[in-house]
Amino acid sequence: MKLSICLTFFLISGVLFSQEDNGTARKKMKASGVFSINSNGISSIPAFSLGEPAIIATLGLAKGRFSFDPVLAYDLEMKPWFFDSWVHYLIVDRPVFKLRTGINFSMYFSDLLLPDDETVLQGQRYWAFELAGIYNFNPKTSLTVLVWNDRGQDPGTITGLYTSVAIERSEIPLGKRILLAGNLQIFNIAYDGYNDGLFVSPKISASVKKVPVSVFFQAIQPITTNISPYPGFQWNLGFSYTL
Repeated sequence: MKLSICLTFFLISGVLFSQEDNGTARKKMKASGVFSINSNGISSIPAFSLGEPAIIATLGLAKGRFSFDPVLAYDLEMKPWFFDSWVHYLIVDRPVFKLRTGINFSMYFSDLLLPDDETVLQGQRYWAFELAGIYNFNPKTSLTVLVWNDRGQDPGTITGLYTSVAIERSEIPLGKRILLAGNLQIFNIAYDGYNDGLFVSPKISASVKKVPVSVFFQAIQPITTNISPYPGFQWNLGFSYTL
C-alpha cells in the first residue's frame, strides 16, 4: 500500500511535469534559506516542541514547478532534533491561487536509555504526504489550507493527519523603517493514541527595511486536546536571518 502511494505520486508528478511549457522548463534554479535561533524549539507541527532552545535551518531550491525544501533542526549543542526533506510540486501556479502537493521523508531524534543505563541517540523515520492550497488576496495577504498525512515507519512512531488553516499578512509598516508581519493559524492533529487536539497559534515578526534579520514571537494555545500531559500554553521567541 505504501509503495503504491509513492509510485502513484511520482507518476502523477512526472505526467504533470511533462506538460510544462518550454518557458517554464527554461527557468533558472532559485535558492533560498532562513536560519533561526528560538527559545522553545517549536517543530513543523506547532503542537510539538523540543522544550529548549533550538537552531533551525529552512532551505529551498526551486526550478519551474518543482522545489526541494529541507529543514534541519538542532539543539544548541548541535545534537540533531529532526530533519525534513520535502519535495514539492505546484499543480496549479497562478498569481492568485496555487495548489501544491509534496512528499517528505523525515527523521526525528530522541534519547534512548539502554539496559546498562547508557543513553544513545535514536532516529525514527516518517513519511508524509501533503496537499496545500494558497490563495493570495493581494501581494501581502494570503490564506493557506494544508493537509499532511504523516506515517511513522518504526516501532514507537505515530501515524495521523495534520490539518491547518492560516492567514498571513506581511510588510505592515510601523513608522518609516520598521516592517511587521502577522500570521494566525488554527490547526488540528489526529494521531494514533492520545495525540489529538485543536490549537490556535498567532505569530508576529518585526524587521528593519533592507535588513535580512527579524525578531519573532509565537504562541500556541490548545483549544481542546487529549494529549497527556496537557501541553498548556506555550510561547517561543526567536531571531531569524534570511538569505
